[in-house]
Amino acid sequence: MPIYEYRCEKCKAEFEKIVFSSGKDEPVICPRCKSKKTRKLMSAFAGGKSGCSTCAATTCSST
Repeated sequence: MPIYEYRCEKCKAEFEKIVFSSGKDEPVICPRCKSKKTRKLMSAFAGGKSGCSTCAATTCSST
């Protein structure tokens, strides 16, 4: 049961939704305004890393 992040195109709310494999083709409804105009967001994998492939730090200090 993956959890996906969505954004409502109508009210711009961002929310998470558990999507079961049996309902993966059903429209996702915004919990705030009940619109079906939602878009799945690209989300980072939550693994405790900062996204940097060169170190294992949880924050980036190379700015």
